[in-house]
Amino acid sequence: MNRHICIHGHFYQPPRENAWLEEIEFQESAAPYHDWNERVSAESYAPNSASRILNHEDQIIDVVNNYARISFDAGPTLLAWMERAEPDIYRAVIEADRESRKRFRGHGGAIAQGYSHLILPLANGRDKRTQIVWGIRDFESRFSRKPEGLWLPETAVDLESLDLAAEQGIAFTILSPYQAARVRKIGDKDWTPAGNGAIDPRRPYLCRLPSGRTIALFFYDGPISHDIAFGKLLDNGEGFAGRLLGAFSAGAAGDELVHVATDGETYGHHHRFGDMALAYCLRYVEKNALAEITVYADYLERFPPVYEAEIVPNTAWSCAHGVERWRSDCGDSTGAHARWNQKWRTPLRGAMDWLRDKAAGPFEQALSAWGGDPWRVRDDYISAILDRSSANIEAFFFRSFPRPLSAEDKTKALKHLEIQRHAMLAFSSDGWFFDDISNVETVQVIQYAARALQLLRDVTGADLESEFRGRLAAAKSNLPAYKDGARVYELFVKPSIVDYPRLGAHYAVSSLFEDYPQAIKIAHYDVTADVCDREAAGRQKLALGQVKIKSEVTWEERTMAYAVLHLGDQNLTAGVKEAEGDGHFQSMCAGIREAFAKGDMTAVLKLVDRHFGDHSYSLWHLFKDERRKVVAAILEDNLQAVDADFRRIFETNRPIMETMVKIQIPLPETLLGPAAFVLNAEYRRLLEAPETDYDGLNELVDEYLKWSLIPGPADLAFLAERKVEALMARWAQDPKVPAILRSVDRLLAALKPLEINIDRWKSQNLYVSGGRQVYAENAKRAGEGDAAAKKWLDVFVAAGKSLRVSPAVFERR
Repeated sequence: MNRHICIHGHFYQPPRENAWLEEIEFQESAAPYHDWNERVSAESYAPNSASRILNHEDQIIDVVNNYARISFDAGPTLLAWMERAEPDIYRAVIEADRESRKRFRGHGGAIAQGYSHLILPLANGRDKRTQIVWGIRDFESRFSRKPEGLWLPETAVDLESLDLAAEQGIAFTILSPYQAARVRKIGDKDWTPAGNGAIDPRRPYLCRLPSGRTIALFFYDGPISHDIAFGKLLDNGEGFAGRLLGAFSAGAAGDELVHVATDGETYGHHHRFGDMALAYCLRYVEKNALAEITVYADYLERFPPVYEAEIVPNTAWSCAHGVERWRSDCGDSTGAHARWNQKWRTPLRGAMDWLRDKAAGPFEQALSAWGGDPWRVRDDYISAILDRSSANIEAFFFRSFPRPLSAEDKTKALKHLEIQRHAMLAFSSDGWFFDDISNVETVQVIQYAARALQLLRDVTGADLESEFRGRLAAAKSNLPAYKDGARVYELFVKPSIVDYPRLGAHYAVSSLFEDYPQAIKIAHYDVTADVCDREAAGRQKLALGQVKIKSEVTWEERTMAYAVLHLGDQNLTAGVKEAEGDGHFQSMCAGIREAFAKGDMTAVLKLVDRHFGDHSYSLWHLFKDERRKVVAAILEDNLQAVDADFRRIFETNRPIMETMVKIQIPLPETLLGPAAFVLNAEYRRLLEAPETDYDGLNELVDEYLKWSLIPGPADLAFLAERKVEALMARWAQDPKVPAILRSVDRLLAALKPLEINIDRWKSQNLYVSGGRQVYAENAKRAGEGDAAAKKWLDVFVAAGKSLRVSPAVFERR
């Protein structure tokens, strides 16, 4: 067959981790999910790992891993998050590459990506090299093989970046058709212009590089890619396939490759059920032998370039003005605010360039003094980022420096390297992509810069924050409330800054509400309680203690002393500072304990103020997730009182409400509100209970229907989803026993009248994986007259109907 199709997905999320905690904090805008990574994962990354093929009754007849049949790249920072937060999906992505190697003659579908998604043409040569090396090394550690291709962030390209990639063994990259300048057949003298997307995308091209190296270029089909991303092409899988097939030359004698490239999140997140359109498209093409599905490395090996091409340097797929979107007010933006400008981009990039250069000198000086090659050591630092274990870091030090470093110098070396890491993260492309300097993505890159500044002050003593903020002041916001980058820094970045006293405060305050063991982990910090003393008198609580806090990243260790007084509700005061010795600590504790025992809270507050001075903290200083938990705990008593009030209102007015419903008079919101609150609370209680009260659930559903209410807010649909998933997880441990499947069927049947949008994705996966273990055997035995097998089969099929899975899933294998 001479017709070949390759679909490429660029999977990436901007780094969202708090720069000090290395964890993503709660993001309200992602509700009902914890954060945007989790939300996009649920909408795209997860569905593509187990995408559904449906029959005409909207029942699942097959489940496929799309990653195993497409070409894809996944951001290293995204995969690092996925490995921690969504390990099942992460394993599915890695396994898909292994499966694709079997499918595509030893070539995997995965390719590498520049490490932190900075715009390579705008980076200096050292950063370009490190970004490419780190991206490749990260790929190798995850996929256990060398990458054959490299995705350039935003497809932003220049010859130096291509040359550095080729130097590292990269065979190809993927570009927009608008990034081609001219082409010719290899061996010919004359070039043919190929600007403005005129290049034929159905073949690979050789690109000759200044060093004498070469790299292959695949220019994707622009119009089809555009319609996948921004049109309605994913509304129908067969239509998607037809559009791809229509791109082949009529009666072509030679081999052709029709290939497209879009953000991977297009399949599910940007277009709901886009993953299913992709799965159906691939199945339709293969089942009907209309073309051969392939990946770039497989095609390149079999059909090497016959033509060569030259690129238009300093261009990208998402900017009509080269790479200006990431450094100037070029006119490219989201289009959401027609009268806004992006003049802030230039001073923001200038500030980041300044910080990078300020950090380079001390870095070179320090690492050279220890006998290391600074930039080679930085290139190798990815090995430490991937494995923070003490043994691995010691091995890194052994490779990097000719003589052993002291404990103090090891911490300094790690801090210098972290400055470099954060200085590069500060160039992540999303910081310049959107409309205003106050956008969350831009705040994120400024946060990385702030972390670099903090560490730079630690290792050099130079405080450059004021000068950095001065440079940000030239970056004017479109929103008067935010004024400029300096104001954005003050409002959104500075409150996120974490130091050891704040870490101590977080531990101290939260320890009043949680029973911590002696040793715990807070983000990447190991926290060990040397002393922890808690006392209570009614609603008033006191905590006194000392904790050792050590960073897993920099190996810095501090001992913090603290005293916390909680007077009830939000009234909480904490004092935290570096410990000054055991004698001082014991004296402080004795005085505070004595005042607390007498009930003299004013004296307690004065003693805390005397011992800790300006080092005072409150609930506000808790990290975001813990802050929410603590506030919820504080509110619990108040909410119980509110619950009782609403129940009284509802029950008192029930008779008149029932009469109003009978005579068809609309119920006022003042009565519907308490009713909805009470029903939702009961819904939550029933679904959170270990064993489901089905009679109670049926009665509750009748109540919802009586008052024309539905469960709300959205997290209540989550509860049903989690309840079904928990039942299915229990069943999956022993799928031969059908009893739990009956419970699943009953639960979904009971909730059906409410028409709640319950996401069955995980439950369906558990059903399919469990069924594939035992369905065939039970179906065979049932056919032979085995009563027990017949009973199992009946229950299994009934549950499958509720879960919208057809028995055909198991019969196809």
